[in-house]
Amino acid sequence: MEAFVDFVSKYLVPPLARFGEEKHMKGIRNGIVVTIPFTIVGSIFLVLAFLPIPGWSNIVEPFKSRLLVPVSVTFDVLSVIAVIGMGYNLAKEYGQDEVMGAIMSLVSFFILQITPDYTLDTGYFGAKGLFTAIIVSVFCIEVQKFFVRRNIIIKMPENVPPAIAASFQGLLPLSFIIVVLWFVRVVLNFNLNDFINIIFRPLVFALNTLPGILFCQFIRALLWCVGIHGGAVLSPVIDPIFLQFLAENAKAFIAGQPVPYITATGFLDVFVFIGGGGATLGLVLFMLKSRDKGFRTLGRVSLPSALFEINEPVVFGVPIVLNPLMMVPYILASIILPLFTYILMALNIIGRPVAAVPWTMPPVINHYLVTGGDWRAAVWGIVEILISIVIYYPFFRTMENQRLKEADYN
Repeated sequence: MEAFVDFVSKYLVPPLARFGEEKHMKGIRNGIVVTIPFTIVGSIFLVLAFLPIPGWSNIVEPFKSRLLVPVSVTFDVLSVIAVIGMGYNLAKEYGQDEVMGAIMSLVSFFILQITPDYTLDTGYFGAKGLFTAIIVSVFCIEVQKFFVRRNIIIKMPENVPPAIAASFQGLLPLSFIIVVLWFVRVVLNFNLNDFINIIFRPLVFALNTLPGILFCQFIRALLWCVGIHGGAVLSPVIDPIFLQFLAENAKAFIAGQPVPYITATGFLDVFVFIGGGGATLGLVLFMLKSRDKGFRTLGRVSLPSALFEINEPVVFGVPIVLNPLMMVPYILASIILPLFTYILMALNIIGRPVAAVPWTMPPVINHYLVTGGDWRAAVWGIVEILISIVIYYPFFRTMENQRLKEADYN
């Protein structure tokens, strides 16, 4: 195990760490994060419209359509929100005008939604257009950066107000962007939305399969075990896909149709990260009753944050990072929980994610809410905590005995 850790640390950690901190990846990741409060607010109204309370549907039926309006104006424009967020954050990463970067990205995204009869198609405004939003944002900021750094801009006299000067500075790059995208969409009649979705279709399919999500989780857990934020590396790639799944699930749930996707946003955050990545809540509970004083103290300190799905104190305090003994249960929990959850959802024993909840929502409560009020999912959340306890028990006891022996020896 130590040889494997050394190999990963030497050959895999450096390139993956650079990838996670690459400016495009950071800008895309931070831009996608902008959509979170909107999906949460929309999900609140979705859950309210379908509360699993006897007689509630009859009470809410007369004004259900009005109650679902916030769902439409959040989930149905996720790509619009994301393209603004990514344009802003990418421009920020490269030291460009953030507001101009966001607006250029938004206008460019709209150009690509023009139909052959020159009307605006809103079909890709929702999560379906996220990949287009990513490509457009990157393209716009690269053009903006190219023009500004080569001084191909219109400069105004010094006495002109900064806001006006900044607007004219963005005129030439904006003109170039609009001409290029107008030529692609209107003159060539090339549908970039469909083309991009075809390219990403194999990845989208893989992440909704059991082998695909297990492999994703293995890589994510392994990265954390060697000190790399797994989410920071993978989120720019996988989050847009999971967000698309959640939007489709919410739409099906509202229509009373079968919910299509299992690995939507919330599948990992709620059903796998029990107390944080690696389902470390079980480990924290052990530490509270540990015979080692250091572990007991760490357990008391870590419990409040673990209940709200934050486990950095555990990951770096135990530690789990670069600890061959604790890497095993951490990776096992990251594989076993999604395995069982996927099977239960595939068999329709528990509900699938249809709503977004804050990632800091405590376990069991978030299980109930993210599935639109499925009590069976909440029961499964309790079972998951017990499973995490079973997984961590032998490894924690071994580590605890080692600590006690070292204390006696000293």
